[in-house]
Amino acid sequence: MKSILIVDDHADIRRLIRLTLEFEDYDIREAADGATALRMAAERLPDLVLLDVMMPGGVSGIDVCRQLRAGCTSASPRIIMLSARGQASDREAGLAAGADLYLVKPFSPLQLIDCIAGLWAPA
Repeated sequence: MKSILIVDDHADIRRLIRLTLEFEDYDIREAADGATALRMAAERLPDLVLLDVMMPGGVSGIDVCRQLRAGCTSASPRIIMLSARGQASDREAGLAAGADLYLVKPFSPLQLIDCIAGLWAPA
């Protein structure tokens, strides 16, 4: 069973993502801030991190992404950045930090499902 860590400071968005993914066989965990996400990822590295860019507490999604990439070797998780910031420079920053994909909010549940399926599709 693949594990997914949803990281967003808004409980409503975490709930929406969970509801979108609950029909698949995923082990879903949630974090409301970057520091908690890093702690949870260290305890049990997820297969996928759905990561909000802007979060309170001094640890942004960009910071989390960089730290996950720096701390992982071969078992690096897939990372999809989720953000309301959709400028080209924002996307570039997310991808430069190590994200596999960058989705701009609001996104449709189907779009998220398609992105996840694309990441796990055989090459």
